[in-house]
Amino acid sequence: MEQPPELRGERVLLRQPVKQDHADYMRVDFDPEMLHMYGEDRHRRLLKTEADAAAFLEAISRHPHEWCVEYEGRLIGQARLTVRWEDEKARFAIGLFDPSVWGKGLGTEITKLVLGYAFETLQLHRVELKVLAYNTRAIRCYEKSGFIKEGIEREGALVEGTFHDDIRMSILRKEYEDQ
Repeated sequence: MEQPPELRGERVLLRQPVKQDHADYMRVDFDPEMLHMYGEDRHRRLLKTEADAAAFLEAISRHPHEWCVEYEGRLIGQARLTVRWEDEKARFAIGLFDPSVWGKGLGTEITKLVLGYAFETLQLHRVELKVLAYNTRAIRCYEKSGFIKEGIEREGALVEGTFHDDIRMSILRKEYEDQ
């Protein structure tokens, strides 16, 4: 399987897994806020295992459009496009598991790098995503990157026993090109 190219930004590098990533992944515990933003139960204590780290990195290496995110020489998360070629579109996902890097604008930089790859290299027509309505940090990142809110999936996610809305967002190639 062909691997996606490295994508280099001003501060981040999107690349395939390397040996050091295993230790970087294990070094950072699951953060309750991160779990909540992913729609997981933040009160459930999850412990990472060596097998979790191996599976996480293996999944990235097997996906045709997924990258490890490197910042200051260490793994801090991942980014992925799940492409649906017959519709010339992809679903975007990003996760930064290291809370020490939140609020630095890295999510926006990563998102813009992936959008450049989606529209300029893959020649897709549309990139879409779904985000929990309470994940305002992510929504701001996506809006800064050119995504437009399309609608609300009312009470589409059950998180910690409560239903929450999902926001559907997208960006079209012509909108990307007009930025």
